[in-house]
Amino acid sequence: MESPLQFARANVERIVAAELPRSVRAKALAELIRSLRSYRWVGIYEVGTESVSAIAWSGPDAPAYPVFPITGGLTSAAIRERKAIIVGDVRTDPRYLTALGNTRSEMIVPVLDSGGNRVIGTIDVESEFANAFSEEHAAECEEFARLALPLWTLPSSTE
Repeated sequence: MESPLQFARANVERIVAAELPRSVRAKALAELIRSLRSYRWVGIYEVGTESVSAIAWSGPDAPAYPVFPITGGLTSAAIRERKAIIVGDVRTDPRYLTALGNTRSEMIVPVLDSGGNRVIGTIDVESEFANAFSEEHAAECEEFARLALPLWTLPSSTE
């Protein structure tokens, strides 16, 4: 019998390979990640040369900033360091850029290009509870980012 994590891995690959618009596949990815651990909110973002843009999200509301400068928020640290950033209480971190008003902890996982040199996207996970994320959560989302890489790299006929 397959574990929830094995099920999620297989579904990430199916979602990414589906013949659907990119935004629909990104929403399905966000919903899958959100459901795996009952996360409150998950966003899938595109990282451009100057800005970061939401492709899709799953949760109670749209992000307060669907587009923001590449230098903004915790995302800028994940891009700069090319590794997952976990903040246990965003109220104590001046880098935090509010997405939802009652967020207490956030995890930003970068999506690296195939060479691992450049961040081309992010997976943003938020919780209304402090200290909601662990290194294990980050490792899972990093694996999902690797499996979902074609969502960012393959041309899509329909956005």
